[in-house]
Amino acid sequence: MRDLSGHGRRVLITGADGFIGSHVAEGFARNDFNVHALCLYNSFGSHGWLDTAAPEIAKRITPHLADIRDPGQMQDLATGMDLIVHLAALIAIPYSYQAPSSFIETNVVGTLNILEAARRSGVARVILTSTSEVYGTPRSVPITEDHPLQAQSPYAASKVGADQLGMSYAASFGLDVAILRPFNTYGPRQSMRAVIPTVLTQLLAGATQIRLGSLHPQRDFTFVSDTVDGFLRMAVVPTAPGEVIQLGTGRAVSIGELVDLAKEVTGSNAEVLQDDQRIRPEQSEVQVLLSDPQRAHDELGWQPQVSLAEGLDRTATWLRSNPITTDVQKYHR
Repeated sequence: MRDLSGHGRRVLITGADGFIGSHVAEGFARNDFNVHALCLYNSFGSHGWLDTAAPEIAKRITPHLADIRDPGQMQDLATGMDLIVHLAALIAIPYSYQAPSSFIETNVVGTLNILEAARRSGVARVILTSTSEVYGTPRSVPITEDHPLQAQSPYAASKVGADQLGMSYAASFGLDVAILRPFNTYGPRQSMRAVIPTVLTQLLAGATQIRLGSLHPQRDFTFVSDTVDGFLRMAVVPTAPGEVIQLGTGRAVSIGELVDLAKEVTGSNAEVLQDDQRIRPEQSEVQVLLSDPQRAHDELGWQPQVSLAEGLDRTATWLRSNPITTDVQKYHR
């Protein structure tokens, strides 16, 4: 079994207040990394989901309120770090249609600030977080890391730009940049905008009807603990600078099939209605995302451990005991 211990290495994790970022920060803290967590500055002094961390984990994490759009702050935070795990991003695809420049400023310029700070500070490795949305509707499935990138939303375009910046810094400056590309991660703490918490929350509330967008698109869903394991492995396993490794189960289900499975998990018989306002523009909808996880298995020794049924059950259990109207959900993505 591979040693995933950080042995006290100093890691800066951006976006640590969010869904995946908070799980990653906690996972690195459990594995003996010296974690510095960048949380988006806000007037509430909140560190997002990290404020809910167990005391024995919270004491191993040093939070910082800052903004990746500020290059000076990033330079200060990168100084003395051995590793940067960059997760901070705007991620809401529908919002990217309304405010595309915000996505460029945060996802592209913010990534540039991280890369430049890492280069100037001598950080040993930078892990950038990509997304399967960069592939668009694929030409063939399963999707490998070599599939052409074809952004179908401003969000996807901003992530393509961030990925290419990372590759350029590896090629131009020899910076050890690794690009981790998770497919659809889900689990506790995910935003209520996402399809799985949207469906489960309504079913758990006893809804007899739920409204969704198109039920035909297919997605490859990965439980958040498996995604965290991928980040930990990327942190300790040497890979070629600029290399892309994607995380996915190798199994895709349609949104309609996902709803049926969620109904089984919750014991619901709710009727599903289509809400036209939730449907993406026709040329922007990605019809299928199905990964080929072979490279992650071969290079990182990674493979998913949690089935979709088990992950939905774990997420439903968490939602039952965590009301969605918390300050964390109101003020953090």
